[in-house]
Amino acid sequence: MSSMAQEYASKQPQGFKNHIESVAIVGAGGQCGKFIVEAMLKAGKHKITAISREGSTNTMPDGVTVKKVNYDSPSSLAESLKGQDALVITMSVTAPPDTQIKLLEAAAAAGVSWVIPNEFGVDTMNEGVGRDTMLGPAKKAVHDHIEKLGKSSWVGITCGFWYEFSLGGGPARYGFDFKNRTVTFFDDGTTRINTSTWPQTGRSVANLLALKVLPENENDNDPCLSQFRNKIAYVSSFTISQKEMFESVLRVTGASASDWKTTNVPVQQYYQEGVEQLKSGNRVGFVKLLYSRIFFPDQAGNFGALKGLDNDKLGLPKEDLDEFTKVGIHLHESGYFDNEL
Repeated sequence: MSSMAQEYASKQPQGFKNHIESVAIVGAGGQCGKFIVEAMLKAGKHKITAISREGSTNTMPDGVTVKKVNYDSPSSLAESLKGQDALVITMSVTAPPDTQIKLLEAAAAAGVSWVIPNEFGVDTMNEGVGRDTMLGPAKKAVHDHIEKLGKSSWVGITCGFWYEFSLGGGPARYGFDFKNRTVTFFDDGTTRINTSTWPQTGRSVANLLALKVLPENENDNDPCLSQFRNKIAYVSSFTISQKEMFESVLRVTGASASDWKTTNVPVQQYYQEGVEQLKSGNRVGFVKLLYSRIFFPDQAGNFGALKGLDNDKLGLPKEDLDEFTKVGIHLHESGYFDNEL
């Protein structure tokens, strides 16, 4: 689908709908998916269908239709997506790699106009990040596949890493080890990055899909979905350094800096250690290289500074850092990460 001439809603044939009504979500019960569903239910703008694997035991909130599918049956998948205007894919990194391709092909067969692929996180449009995290080629292949199928348009969501998850999720992520009260700062700990909370990520998807599809006419300058066609929406909760995260941790716990042991490591060295660990089959190496890459001095983790944010276009609120620092600490204390890497 090329975006050559600007289209206007007023010029469309009779029966044209300038908004998205029906949205299907894969992974609606997952880490990020449940916040997308929550935000969409709250906004009340869409009919929501959760696409669920046969045999899945996830329960959905009231107001969400559940369709069970067999991922090995293309017709079952396409049937489940009939009549949907948009498909949102949020899947665990452990999902089989071909699952997303099956969904994209089913979406094309069912005539779904918009797809938000499974790519919440770092800015892989940044060539260095895409290469160094090894995520870039796979994301590009997904975009290219959607465009080649020629039925759907995609919008990627770049939100950075999830703040509360990454803060509480152990030293290999944002450097914090709450159990042992140690923090590892990359370089001097002042490199700023963009990071988003789960609720903000949910709102960004809900608000994006609630935009009108096309401007009404040439005088209409309101944000619309077509501005994001086959592009990335850049969103963020906080632009923040590890030192600022640490200050927030001290505020909410009432501890003083002397209660913690701090270490500084050169970020490129830490990244390289992650690469070596991964080569030897240690999955923690991937987490280390992935997270440390966004703290490189090239500012790649601060995509808001490099590319600008779409927060205002999407009507996203300002959030309270300390409130989500508390959530991150609570996730750690509640044993949430016991089965994580």
